[in-house]
Amino acid sequence: MPDIKFFFSDRSITIPARTKLKKFIRELLEKKGKRLQLLNYIFCSDEALLEINKTYLQHDFYTDIITFDLSEYPNVISSEVYISVDRIKENAKSLGTGEKEELHRIMFHGVLHLLGYKDKLKAEKLAMTKEEDRLLKLYFSKN
Repeated sequence: MPDIKFFFSDRSITIPARTKLKKFIRELLEKKGKRLQLLNYIFCSDEALLEINKTYLQHDFYTDIITFDLSEYPNVISSEVYISVDRIKENAKSLGTGEKEELHRIMFHGVLHLLGYKDKLKAEKLAMTKEEDRLLKLYFSKN
């Protein structure tokens, strides 16, 4: 059965309303014509994500998220999404938002990458941030 799963490597974080979150992400993917096969979120430390960044992407810097698209077919989602709990906490502090909001923003960010959104160029980042804001508003307005 297709599913969204949460794993905790060397850090943990509270993920509130998991059932609601999974349903929201599933519906988002379905609306975009994607079929969910597997979506694993792996929460870890800055150090663990830095090692992944160096090993697989040849990037020597901290990041909040790395999304690996493991899909074999264009409209099927199979992915591992690595998220730094340390970055979530630091970003929330520096941006003046709550950790809960930042957690969801980063999780939605990973899904947006799987839907084809990019964030290398300034215009791409703006479009992604706008969509993240829309999804956050939609998610948190649902009871």
